[in-house]
Amino acid sequence: MAAPSEGDAASLLPDLPGGPLQAYRTRASFCWKELALFLEGEDMLRLKKSIFSALEDDPLFARSRGHELSLEKHRELTFLRCKRVLERALLRVEDMVRNPLSVLTLIACLGTYDWSLAQKFLLHLLVFGFAIYKSGSERHLEYLPKILNMEIFGCFAVTEVSHGSNAKAIRTTAHYDPATEEFILHSPDFEAAKFWVGNMGKTATHAVVFAQLYTPGGRCHGLHAFLVQIRNPKTLLPMPGVMVGDIGKKLGLNGIDNGFAMFHKVRIPRRALLNQTGDVTPEGTYITPFKAELGRETHALVSGSKPLASWTAQRGIQECREACGGHGYLAVNRLGDLRNENDPNCTYEGDNNVLLQQTSGYLLGLLELRLQGGARLESPLGTVDFLEAYPDILDQRFSCPSGTGCLESSVPLAAYEWLVCYLLRESVQKVNQEKRSGSSDFEARNNSQVYRCRSLALAFLELTVVRRFHEYVHQPSVPPPLRAVLQRLSALYALWSLNQHTALLYRGGYFSGEQAGKMIENAILDLCAQGSPWRFAGVARHTDFVSQQLKDDAVALVDVIAPPDFILDSPIGRADGELYKNLWTAVLQESQVLERASWWAEFSASKTHVESLKSRL
Repeated sequence: MAAPSEGDAASLLPDLPGGPLQAYRTRASFCWKELALFLEGEDMLRLKKSIFSALEDDPLFARSRGHELSLEKHRELTFLRCKRVLERALLRVEDMVRNPLSVLTLIACLGTYDWSLAQKFLLHLLVFGFAIYKSGSERHLEYLPKILNMEIFGCFAVTEVSHGSNAKAIRTTAHYDPATEEFILHSPDFEAAKFWVGNMGKTATHAVVFAQLYTPGGRCHGLHAFLVQIRNPKTLLPMPGVMVGDIGKKLGLNGIDNGFAMFHKVRIPRRALLNQTGDVTPEGTYITPFKAELGRETHALVSGSKPLASWTAQRGIQECREACGGHGYLAVNRLGDLRNENDPNCTYEGDNNVLLQQTSGYLLGLLELRLQGGARLESPLGTVDFLEAYPDILDQRFSCPSGTGCLESSVPLAAYEWLVCYLLRESVQKVNQEKRSGSSDFEARNNSQVYRCRSLALAFLELTVVRRFHEYVHQPSVPPPLRAVLQRLSALYALWSLNQHTALLYRGGYFSGEQAGKMIENAILDLCAQGSPWRFAGVARHTDFVSQQLKDDAVALVDVIAPPDFILDSPIGRADGELYKNLWTAVLQESQVLERASWWAEFSASKTHVESLKSRL
């Protein structure tokens, strides 16, 4: 990437305000602007700046304090803001196609402002729109311009009242009628009602609905997606046979109108089937292409990535809240918003624990093939190539001459490969033991999940992240001034994650003696400490790496990823670091703190009346 001119850098990344944090910023071992440019790239930084500026300059996005919006107003405002984002074309369609990462940047920018807005936009344009684009065919392309101009507004209906993570048990049906070339969409009872569907409660006119597809003769071909109109776009009244409504207020994300829908023998045209992976001929014959190994590996990674990301965020937000003490509990500082708005990530689009079964099932299947036939593993993405050395890896043991040696990424990577192989072996043995005891396949998997397969899936995803992080920070294109801090971050994540599995590492025999565990702990503490060049004198190989530790870089690292103050909207999180001054200003704005409570006059009059009666008695 070519370095931007000095003027470009100044316009993209203006200097941060002075204040109490300036002393910490001057201690950093790197230039935060240079790291931001390297991580994001000039194009993405320009996009982020344009998005943030557009939001700040538009009165519709003005921040307001001191009063709570009603549920109806909150949802109205979120819808209008979503409409404005699309109207302003903050990201052109051609840019989305050319660089899909730009879409994620847009979502992240909207989310740092308001996750309800980001989710509403995401559900309509990407989840609903992309499902039609990717799962449909040429006959469905006519809907895309209507999605972009909000002529129709969409949602994605998979979950049912009693069938959430267990997608195979979904009971909404779509029976094909060759006489009329239509599917008959039907919800047999309330338990089969589509539920928790974002945008469905008040605003969606169309839905991508997942149902069990039946062809004549009663044969079921499994879940398929259908494009279904659920409301009249002009009146927002339900279509015939469709019962649709709002499920009410939630713990968070209340700008999103989550809803429910039931279908009573609703007829939809054959072309409503999103037919990329399976289609039905006019006569009623089902046809489908063959599925690529790449899809299975991708599915395993995605299924495990969501639990790892959402649980890590959940833990991080809670630790930040506690680290801020009572100030972190004030609503005005928005840590509560972050916690409540991240929380549904742990359950929607699949409960985390159930999703991890998809990942562990993929790994168990690979080992079974490897042990039975000795065939070479197919790994298009290379994430399971290490399993080719499965028996040899299990024979390895922890070896590190000193605590500083743990800072070499090869140490945690080797430990993680052993851990995944160990948990894979333990999981297979547990599943087989359950089956020999008479358990069904379903029971055997369930009984092996909590202490075997769940840990296996998480360890595999952590290994994947550690490996990719390591490869990224050691690539030749990393500018020399940034290498040390990025490599320290990589080492810290690897060791911190690995440390959560210490008990398993000891139980399986990879660690022995107390020194191994202490080395990992001390390496984590050393990475988080303030820079002290003398601490590792005599260890020339590691002196440059550890002489400037992450404590001195912490504020600058936050500066790299922090949104503007208007977007963050947190008094204790402002870039100037004037925590108490900003907090005082915010508290004064939040309520009429110097005024008497509105109910006091009535209470006082009532109290005086009672005292008067008492005196007469």
